[in-house]
Amino acid sequence: MKKFALCIIATLSALCARAEGWIRINQLGYLPESTKVAVLMSTENLNLKKFTITDSHTGKVVYKGSKIKATGPLGQMVGTWRLDFSDFKGQGSYVLCADGVRSRAFRIGPDVYDGTADFVLNYMRQQRCGFNPFLKDSCHKKDGIIIYHPTKDGEYLDVRGGWHDASDCLQYSTTSANAVYQMMVAYKANPEAFGDSYDDAGLPGANGIPDIVDEIKWGMDWLLKMNPGPREFYNQLADDRDHVGMRLPPDDKADYGWGQGGARPVYFVSGEPQMRGRKTGRMNSTTGVASITAKFSSDYALGSSILEPYYPEMAAELKHRSAEGFAFGEEKPGYSQTASVVSPYIYEETNWVDDMELAGAELYRLTGDRDFLDKAIRYGRMEPVTPWMGADSALHYQWYPFMNMGHVLIAELSGPRVKAEFLRNLRTGIQRTWEKAEGTPFLYGIPGIWCSNNLTAAMLTQCILYRELSGDDTYEEMEGALRDWLLGCNPWGVSMVAELPLDGVYPTQPHSCYTLYKTGNTTGGLMDGPVYSTIFGSLLGVHTEGGINYEKFQPGDIVYHDSVHDYSTNEPTMDGTASLTFPLSYYQMRGNNSTK
Repeated sequence: MKKFALCIIATLSALCARAEGWIRINQLGYLPESTKVAVLMSTENLNLKKFTITDSHTGKVVYKGSKIKATGPLGQMVGTWRLDFSDFKGQGSYVLCADGVRSRAFRIGPDVYDGTADFVLNYMRQQRCGFNPFLKDSCHKKDGIIIYHPTKDGEYLDVRGGWHDASDCLQYSTTSANAVYQMMVAYKANPEAFGDSYDDAGLPGANGIPDIVDEIKWGMDWLLKMNPGPREFYNQLADDRDHVGMRLPPDDKADYGWGQGGARPVYFVSGEPQMRGRKTGRMNSTTGVASITAKFSSDYALGSSILEPYYPEMAAELKHRSAEGFAFGEEKPGYSQTASVVSPYIYEETNWVDDMELAGAELYRLTGDRDFLDKAIRYGRMEPVTPWMGADSALHYQWYPFMNMGHVLIAELSGPRVKAEFLRNLRTGIQRTWEKAEGTPFLYGIPGIWCSNNLTAAMLTQCILYRELSGDDTYEEMEGALRDWLLGCNPWGVSMVAELPLDGVYPTQPHSCYTLYKTGNTTGGLMDGPVYSTIFGSLLGVHTEGGINYEKFQPGDIVYHDSVHDYSTNEPTMDGTASLTFPLSYYQMRGNNSTK
């Protein structure tokens, strides 16, 4: 009996000592014709030779794979492997198994992306300022009071509307303009991917206009308010005096000098340095206006065609005003940064020629005036590659937007020689990112700075557009890895989009007043994403108590936490979410077209 008991104990010990393993997959699923790669992580260095895919309903083995690439240790994981099953095109629900480790069930089918681009618009509606359809209430009814204007300081300007930038209530023209542009690109490229389930106020009920166009119109209305007259542009509404604790937007008690819950300041685009932290005595490094006024021009030019079928009078106004911001940018070249009062933290954009390039290209597409295209090409040659690509670090929003859509548009509109040049520019940025990604378990070469998921979405978009324009599929595996990273094939096994898919693992405690006050999740919102451990360790007021910390899966150099108190990795952003509408709608249409 004693020997038998010792045998049982020994057996149990052996079982307990067995290596742990996890297989990360795209939790939303895979298109039949797409690249398909899972990543296995283990606390032991396994001798993997093969893996299988089984039908999740019948348990029948439907595929045996041997395309395995060992990618070394990662954090507490002794070994990692990339398991490639791209040649398996069966449709259904499956489980991948390797050396006794099983993945979550996942789908393969042409419809796995259906409705996803519309889904992320839930977060855009949730971020609306003025009337908020999620809360069915209104906020910030007194916006705003002009500051930094040479003759209008202290005057009231009606700038109600737009979107809250993230989980605070600040609003910026630069991020809002980019969000509008990203959604317009998505709708122009893939109009059939978008439905009509909400009205223009963001409330349930069709109004005969695609929901994404409703959202574009909402953002464009606000941009027009932030540009009330010739050469009069405003960059920012409210500032970091907002940061006085989490509260629902209608309950905002921030005091900007006009009483709690009163009007908020609206910052004039002066082209001159403005405040960067009252206590520091510093100013931001603004050098001109082009980075912001050109964004208005791009939106007006493209918006005039997008909105014309639904709002012809507004479209005519946008067309009439579209060149003004570009001309102003030529007069006062340079960049405009945001301002702060309490702390030195701002959006530190330091490039602007990309904005002028895109505006020039859009104006050429709108007017046919060759002078605009020539200028766009000249600006494009001044910054052939968006500088963060291949870099290890950057200031916050230093090179924004995170990809240059001007390169894409010039390649589309130009003759063979110029097209080849600008495709080469796009390829160079992708290649630099590939060089940082190559050999890593998740084929991920994005720097771990704030809003790394926004950079991921931008690089994903650049990969798609480059491949479509050039026919070069060299980087298709990295494209798939970036897509899958956002949807759960990452060290933590977490989809970075709240509630996508609903039966998956996704952030349940985003840094948001909605989460804190238990009014709901930030449905459809893209989280900031992982940051370098050194960045996280230097932040004030951030902690993960009560959250899901994923200690076992932290890679070491970067960290992610599902915690309402982690504003660095788990805060959704409006512009990042908008940037997902193109890739999600693209994959939806790619799947739909494969069945025709």
